Amino acid sequence: MTTLTVHATGTAAPAEVWERYAVPARWPGWSPQITGVELPVDRLAPGVTGRVRGPLGVAVPFTVEQVDEAARRWSWRVAVGPLHVRLLHWVAEGPDGGTTTGLRLTGPAPLVLAYAPAARLALARLVRG
Repeated sequence: MTTLTVHATGTAAPAEVWERYAVPARWPGWSPQITGVELPVDRLAPGVTGRVRGPLGVAVPFTVEQVDEAARRWSWRVAVGPLHVRLLHWVAEGPDGGTTTGLRLTGPAPLVLAYAPAARLALARLVRG
């Protein structure tokens, strides 16, 4: 297993960045590798399962593990075939009223390392004002 942490800082307010995470229908707006989300609820909640669609319409199942609205933290596990990647996200106040967000990826090294560039791009877009 490999763990990698990436960060991004931008001008969007922390409350707005959190809402971009908390409402999965908004994910394709800032995460170019996500083309859609199938989820039975409108807002993240622990234990909820769904599917996230990526390039070429490929959908992979996921489970939301934890959501802490007050701390603006959440985690989920995504299945890629027989392999799993755990993603822990957080949102914090950044400099000058903006936001810093982070993502810790844990999983098989090839998956973590392959996903990291897309994650960096998505986080930069997430915190953009």
